[in-house]
Amino acid sequence: QQNERKHMGISPAAFSAVGAGLAAIGAGIGIGILGYGVAQAIARQPEAKNSIQMVMYILMAIIEGTALFALVIAFLALNKVG
Repeated sequence: QQNERKHMGISPAAFSAVGAGLAAIGAGIGIGILGYGVAQAIARQPEAKNSIQMVMYILMAIIEGTALFALVIAFLALNKVG
């Protein structure tokens, strides 16, 4: 029965781990792009630094929340399949 759950010789747990890894990589790339944009925006308009940073913190929380949600889904899938 355990062999029936494998797809092309790869266990479903491996797919779950890949999904969690892709979520973490995506969040890292997203925050890097966000940081780059914020640095450029502050360099262009230093007087708007406080409002730019506030928006940055909100967007960082959304990105991290999405990555955490994907990680939780991956672990739930791992427990359901494994």
